[in-house]
Amino acid sequence: MSALLAIHAFATLSMTGLIWFVQVVHYPLFARVGPDAFAAYEREHQHRTTVVVAPLMLAEAIAAAVLVAQPEAGALEWIGAALVVFLWASTALVQVPLHRRLDAAFDARTVSLLVRTNWLRTLAWTARAIIALVLLGRG
Repeated sequence: MSALLAIHAFATLSMTGLIWFVQVVHYPLFARVGPDAFAAYEREHQHRTTVVVAPLMLAEAIAAAVLVAQPEAGALEWIGAALVVFLWASTALVQVPLHRRLDAAFDARTVSLLVRTNWLRTLAWTARAIIALVLLGRG
């Protein structure tokens, strides 16, 4: 169980650090790329981000699912798993479509919406990090 908790914590804490960086540094800098280079920049951003994020999100989701499948799973495991479902839904239904809109060209309203809606994911991953650390400490 300790290996599972370590994988869970690693993936969750990695995503938490990454989402805070994206929220505070990366997304606000979108406005500085410039209109001529933005579409190409956005496509490359999506590709490179996916290479880093996809394995972490997948590992996190699998670990969360295994944790709730354990007979001793309690409220923290279930809350953590519910947050994973929220994060995947938000990513697929909100963030990815907004990024796809930006594929064509920079749009200040879309970037603003991207930043605002990403705060929900930032807070959800922060809550998951706290849960992961508590579970790791108990494990």
